[in-house]
Order: sequence, then structure tokens, then C-alpha cells
Amino acid sequence: MKAATGERFYVHSRTVEQPDRAGVILEVRGENGEPPYLVRFDDGHERLVFPGGDCEVEGHPAGA
Repeated sequence: MKAATGERFYVHSRTVEQPDRAGVILEVRGENGEPPYLVRFDDGHERLVFPGGDCEVEGHPAGA
């Protein structure tokens, strides 16, 4: 997985009752866009993330 600062980060829930989590990548701490990523989730919490198979990154929309 590769990402850049400002891209949206999603963690898909593995449990039916739990919602997915989403946030913005504040820092890319690995080389060449590799993890770990410092993410500020939409609930305001910040966490250093080493993404697994349940995660995805969405790039900037065109013109943003």
C-alpha cells in the first residue's frame, strides 16, 4: 500500500454491528509512500496505523 499526506484512509469493519472508520492521513512515515501512516480519524482521534487487508486509501479528487 502506498499513500500521500491528505488522502482519505478507510478501515473496514470486520463486525456487522461496528461501522467502518475513516480519516485523513496526516503523515507518511515510511519511505516512498509506504506505511506507517499517522491518521486523524473523523472522530478526532489520531493514531499511527500499519494497514492490513481491511484498509484502503482514496486519493485526492481531481482538482482538489
